[in-house]
Amino acid sequence: MDTPAGTLARYKMFIGGEWVDGTSGETFPSDNPYTGKPWALIPRGNAQDAERAVRAAHKAYTGGEWPKLNATKRGALLRKLADLIGDQARSLAEIEVRDNGKLIAEMSVQTAYMAQWYYYYGGLADKIEGAVIPTDKPDMLNYTRHEPLGVVAAITPWNSPLLLTAWKLAPALAAGNTVVLKPSEYTSASVLEFMKLVEAAGFPPGVVNVVTGFGPEVGMPLVEHPLVAKVAFTGSDRTGTLIYQSAAKGLKRVTMELGGKSPNIVFDDAHMENAVKGVISGIFAATGQTCIAGSRLLVQESVHDEFVEKLVALGKTARMGNPMSMETQVGPVTNPPQYRKILDYIDIAKGEGAKPVLGGGKASRPECGDGWFVEPTIFTGVKNSMRIAQEEVFGPVLSVIPFRDEDEAVAIGNDVVYGLAAGVWTQSMRRALAMSERLQAGTVWVNTYRAVSYLSPFGGYKRSGLGRESGQDMIREYLQTKSIWISTATEIPNPFILR
Repeated sequence: MDTPAGTLARYKMFIGGEWVDGTSGETFPSDNPYTGKPWALIPRGNAQDAERAVRAAHKAYTGGEWPKLNATKRGALLRKLADLIGDQARSLAEIEVRDNGKLIAEMSVQTAYMAQWYYYYGGLADKIEGAVIPTDKPDMLNYTRHEPLGVVAAITPWNSPLLLTAWKLAPALAAGNTVVLKPSEYTSASVLEFMKLVEAAGFPPGVVNVVTGFGPEVGMPLVEHPLVAKVAFTGSDRTGTLIYQSAAKGLKRVTMELGGKSPNIVFDDAHMENAVKGVISGIFAATGQTCIAGSRLLVQESVHDEFVEKLVALGKTARMGNPMSMETQVGPVTNPPQYRKILDYIDIAKGEGAKPVLGGGKASRPECGDGWFVEPTIFTGVKNSMRIAQEEVFGPVLSVIPFRDEDEAVAIGNDVVYGLAAGVWTQSMRRALAMSERLQAGTVWVNTYRAVSYLSPFGGYKRSGLGRESGQDMIREYLQTKSIWISTATEIPNPFILR
């Protein structure tokens, strides 16, 4: 339930271990997508606040308690944080639902599961080993060690604020870095609530900081700051491009998880009922507001009509309404600009000649209240060259495209600038393996969709990003390698010759 007007929840930023207002004293509202009304006030940060946060993070990195902690003790702090997340998972989920409109049925599971990232990297922290190199140089010992980068700026989106914060924060801290978090201006409350747990876990002041506000006012000053060594970003490829260009000027390390236009490919030998459920999951779960959305459905011609009929029938049963209800299956769009964007793309698709066989506009059901709801929408008659098939909508809008055989499925599936994910539905092991190899995507799911784990790397090909998140290799993205040479010779040879 929303806080009554005049008594909105009021949040502060977290900088240097203290809860502070922005230097300007200004705030902006955070809206509940289900009611369309504000429920909280968030500090409107600016470049001065970004400066404060980076300075605090740099101070914590170069002195004080944090650099004195060995990797084992850093890991213990992360595991303590994970314990606190487990205790507060339900309350964090409720804040997230109120702030971004995702379903409590999903978020109550997701916030509990996100603790695993902190457990995992807490355990991995003291297991990052260097190597003794058997070089060709006589009388020399050469070995490597892996060291943190410094201050990391982590910029997260509005669709899964806490989970995507975990994907960046856990490995960054395990590696020994300090962090400045910048959550989306649409969904800052859950990250600020989460910081109470970081504080309670006992992380030294300045190790983790949160600055809230808008991208040009806070985000870009963080990216451009000379003391920031790395930028970790999740968001649109358009914004990612701007961040990449800016970070390059300072030769900063960058990891990015960007947009997607993922193909979900159904062959004629697929288990039809399971494939229908998988396609629904891929596009209507999370109201389609996910980078891995299977927004292009490729169906083999021989089963196209039958499959679409079954798909539409199941889509019609989707229960819309209050995301706080465990019965709701499709919630609201998170913010007004995204709501308008989705509706605009639906109009574009109609103008291109695509046929809406389900939905096709805003939802006006009584159970949707005054929120920003879009009907689950399926278009047939789509050609892969259409904008609706090439551009990321980030909403519950599915484009259905027929194909003849494997070669054409691969050609259509790869014919897009993105390469984040793909789905394949078939009972042929040969086909499953062949398609998984040929599709240009960072993740390929076979006979399932939307499965992620802290154990498995996640990231994209092409314009879907740089680097990977999760898994053992991810911690390397937050480390740099140092090579150390020690001479054991009793006499220095000719000093004018390269050893």
